[in-house]
Amino acid sequence: MDSTLHARYGLKRVINASGRMSILGVSAPTDSVMEAMKRGGQSYVEIADLVDKAGDYVAGIIGSEAAVIVNSASSGIALSVAGIVTKGSRRLAEKLHQEPIQQNEIIILKGHNVQYGAPVETMVYLGGGRLVEVGYANEGTAGHIEEAINERTAAILYVKSHHAVQKNMISVEEAWEVAQRRGVPMIVDAAAEEDLRKYVQYSDLAIYSGSKAIEGPTSGIVGGKRTYIEWVKMQLHGIGRSMKVGKETSFGLLQALDEYRDKPDNSEREKAALNKLLPLSELPGIKVTIVQDEAGRAIFRARIQIDPALSGTTAKAVNDGLREGDIAIYTRDYGVKQGYFDIDPRPLTGDDMEVIEARIRELAGGRNHV
Repeated sequence: MDSTLHARYGLKRVINASGRMSILGVSAPTDSVMEAMKRGGQSYVEIADLVDKAGDYVAGIIGSEAAVIVNSASSGIALSVAGIVTKGSRRLAEKLHQEPIQQNEIIILKGHNVQYGAPVETMVYLGGGRLVEVGYANEGTAGHIEEAINERTAAILYVKSHHAVQKNMISVEEAWEVAQRRGVPMIVDAAAEEDLRKYVQYSDLAIYSGSKAIEGPTSGIVGGKRTYIEWVKMQLHGIGRSMKVGKETSFGLLQALDEYRDKPDNSEREKAALNKLLPLSELPGIKVTIVQDEAGRAIFRARIQIDPALSGTTAKAVNDGLREGDIAIYTRDYGVKQGYFDIDPRPLTGDDMEVIEARIRELAGGRNHV
């Protein structure tokens, strides 16, 4: 958003150093994506035909049998669950939560039942499922999943996310082996993952965000086996009606996917940009290190660790000060209670990095040491 638009609606300038986060609008699509949205939005199309043709186009890119564009990865969970528990029945799709469905248990590892802005379990229940947690917060095995499978089991839900517990959890490949051997459908929530072709290989339905790694408009993708995708499409006449996707969004996402296929790997350049923050380590009690993403993606961030005894402040105080300033700077703040926060370079533009460095220096008392 430019400064005149900010002023018009009384909005602050925001520097997004947190990553592809929904609370800040996720990502900033390119001019060509916005142009595709404009052209798509200003023309008419048969929506049912667009759903089918756009889905086939997406499936060709991600390597699945079929796909459907949805309005978010979050709704993708609800719609996928609804599709699997109703098994393509239009009546059940329209009467979801009214007609009893016996086979509606969705098995999930306890460490995967996360809060990502909304609870995973809320989306499962919205889709007519009943969540069955297995394993423990620090352990999730194939045995935990297998032992919970019974005649009421509808699907296994595997969450591939930095939000989920990483320690001592089975891989998506191991969970898929159980699903195949026991003949149970498996849904993979891979909302922020960058490898769009991987997770459709280890699932019946794989869910991606259209606005995170792909950097398209607010949207989502469900890709997978054709039968299951058709069941998901049936939900567009049920709960999916309240989650419908505009034609402009579909065209924008298709353009973003075309660009994503040719997107260069900027991870090393982004990692190098973080070097501008390393001098902050000269401040008393401040330590800056470069860390890789928790989920193993090729994403690098600067970790700002603050020792209260030496710095006279805390990570939480500095993080709050960054967010509450005249320019609102949002960090990746999951670790503030452990004394650190991270700076994600991917969304940064212009002088953002310099503003961040100067503001941290100011809040940490750096003006007294330069």
